[in-house]
Amino acid sequence: MRTRKLGSGGPDISVVGFGAWEAGGMVWGQSPPDEQIIQAIQTSLDAGINWIDTAEIYGNGRSEELVGAAIEGRRDQVVIATKVAPEASGVRAEEVRLACEGSIKRLGIDHIDLFQIHWPSHNVPVEETWAALSSLVDDGLVRAIGVSNFDRELIERCERIRHVDSLQPHFSLLHPQNRDLIAWCGQQGIGVVAYGPLAFGLLTGVITAETRFDRRDWRSGRVGMSYYPELFAPGKLERSLTVVDALRPIAERLGMTLAQLALAWVIHQPGVTSAIAGSRSPDHVKENAEAGDVELDQATLDEIEALIPLGPAFA
Repeated sequence: MRTRKLGSGGPDISVVGFGAWEAGGMVWGQSPPDEQIIQAIQTSLDAGINWIDTAEIYGNGRSEELVGAAIEGRRDQVVIATKVAPEASGVRAEEVRLACEGSIKRLGIDHIDLFQIHWPSHNVPVEETWAALSSLVDDGLVRAIGVSNFDRELIERCERIRHVDSLQPHFSLLHPQNRDLIAWCGQQGIGVVAYGPLAFGLLTGVITAETRFDRRDWRSGRVGMSYYPELFAPGKLERSLTVVDALRPIAERLGMTLAQLALAWVIHQPGVTSAIAGSRSPDHVKENAEAGDVELDQATLDEIEALIPLGPAFA
């Protein structure tokens, strides 16, 4: 699989990464068996994916533990990214260091390749948190540092202290709002690893208007996840599916799945380093990895571009 350097000085990572959000926690209404998650992660490594994104808050640390189990004996083959959250360990200076040490222990490694702030805090100045992450690099506990769900103003405040190696934004064909920020990051030497590139299942083509989600699944609208009103709420779901249906003939013509087309589109956007695709299914992991070798010509990109205004982001 193709690799790209993460920003101006980060590691080389595959253009598709493995997202471990659902590892060890209930995301889609039920928790998959640990053995299945470990197998999916190991399958991703076998398929050419060389980096994994997790976080302390996923399954209250269980995701990191499962990632650690999956990479045992293969540490030199994989780049590990994790995150500290305001509502988990906290993002005060002393809390950041404890969070980092806790993640290292759960992962069973001696350093973190990419340590990220999961989302901005409303109570702690970003300068305090970013200085704490910078000190972790100086002390050798972390190799690169990044942010997630940050806007340009917050990134620029971090840049005054130390270079931001990466941004992790929500980005897909059905949520293209961060496109300008992503392109700007590319110009600044900031890597971009996009989450939600498959619109949480919508861009796989499996979800239909008749799909009924488990009441514990946030896509049912009962959990309060912020992505629900944009993508899955009544009216918005139909708009999402309109775009999906319009993409089907393009994918069929190119001999690929909808998921592969959606991932390839994200990877082709200016500024994007890699797309994070999680799955509990080893077969789906292989399918996602194959998207890393897809080349889309300009005519196809223009064809897809014409469909984007049909999406919920422009409703």
